[in-house]
Amino acid sequence: MKWVTRKHVKVDRVACPWLIRNFVDPEAEFLFVEPENVMEIAVTQGAIPYDIPDVDLGHHEGRCSFEAILEKYRLEDPALQRLAKIVHGADVKDDLYGTAEAPGLKAIAIGFSLMELTDHQILEKEFPVYDALYAFCKHIS
Repeated sequence: MKWVTRKHVKVDRVACPWLIRNFVDPEAEFLFVEPENVMEIAVTQGAIPYDIPDVDLGHHEGRCSFEAILEKYRLEDPALQRLAKIVHGADVKDDLYGTAEAPGLKAIAIGFSLMELTDHQILEKEFPVYDALYAFCKHIS
């Protein structure tokens, strides 16, 4: 399946593909486009839009897109729930959870965005960060 969101990925737009690829759709193909083109591409490519306003898999009621994906696909793994709090804190201005790891994840995401990589290169390089965070969350859950 194809999934589409805004280009220039950072926290939630890296965390969501990691979550999707690992727990929802192992064959997922990700498209990164100009914000104003997301819905058009979703229609023309038959892609699922995420992390944009006014879609199911976006920010709702103070929660981030990662949390919306967990809810929609009923992913109840306690380690994923813990990871969602970290992602939320790194992504959302009003952090609901105050996890100690969130500022570090935000710094990592900003650092990757400054490295002049494509969105797909950022996913490739940053997915191991999420693998490690997930392992950490499994360890402490």
